[in-house]
Amino acid sequence: MNAKKGLAALAIAGLTALTACGIPTQATGELGQDQATLAACSGTRLASMVSVDVSDTGRDQSIADEHLKAVSAVVRRTAICGGHLRVSAFSGTSATTLELYNGELQLAGATDIARLRKVPALVEATMTKIGQEYQAALTAPPQGGGTDVTGQYRLAAEYAAQLGNGYRLDFFLLTDGFQNVGAGAIDHALDADEAKALAQHVSVPSLTGASVTVAGLGRVAGDPPSSDMVEGLVRFYDALCARTGAADCRSVTDFTVGR
Repeated sequence: MNAKKGLAALAIAGLTALTACGIPTQATGELGQDQATLAACSGTRLASMVSVDVSDTGRDQSIADEHLKAVSAVVRRTAICGGHLRVSAFSGTSATTLELYNGELQLAGATDIARLRKVPALVEATMTKIGQEYQAALTAPPQGGGTDVTGQYRLAAEYAAQLGNGYRLDFFLLTDGFQNVGAGAIDHALDADEAKALAQHVSVPSLTGASVTVAGLGRVAGDPPSSDMVEGLVRFYDALCARTGAADCRSVTDFTVGR
């Protein structure tokens, strides 16, 4: 055996040994991305909750498509890490929130690769159900009048409490951020001090240890708000999240995959 063949044989033998020991090789494409997501899972089951704003200002197909893309990313991550998913639509008060999906997402299989290969089918089936309910919510008359964004924080706390200590809350609030019901109504661009002061007037629950993402801020049907207004929204929701004691707070204009 020459030197090159010998090195090749050793490389193949080493790869075989690693695989036999249970150390998988990194796949490419979508499966490789799912492997990376699995590697980043915390080891605690996820309590994923997505609240989608369907008030008048958010009733635009491009916004709806962005919301569904964001929901799909949450579905995928929850399925890969393992956990429970709740998706709801809201416009008026929290009492009029419509549930779009509520169930456990779990992949069966003897190995990580076997389980991950089932991700696409599970995501597609779950998103089909969510998509149908979401479109129905978009075409129904807005419930309750106005938009109560901050009321969804209380529902997130209740959801986490119902699932118990074996889960970690990942709360996603997909909204333009324009609260106009009750405390926290926003009618002008907020500077840093105003945003913090306004957040102090809003009753929020404890979300200690949770991850909170508010995405879509300033994204409305029709003419977009000024950049100053959007920056004020970001400041307000950052301040609101800080008051909940969440471990991770993100307030952004666009939802991005890969948390």
